[in-house]
Amino acid sequence: MNATSHRPFTTVAAIVFTIVALLQAWRAFAGIPLDIGGTAIPVAASWVAALFAGVLALWGWRTR
Repeated sequence: MNATSHRPFTTVAAIVFTIVALLQAWRAFAGIPLDIGGTAIPVAASWVAALFAGVLALWGWRTR
């Protein structure tokens, strides 16, 4: 299996992780409250998620 056979998957994964990172960063910047099952999710969790998703997106774009 050659490297070009993974290209479509890697591109789609990079796009998805980019969108997730941007949405998490937007939530953190806006300070939008989030409640899941009655448990408040702190805004700091969005910063961590944005960073993690951003690193994965960058990795996906670089390995394309």
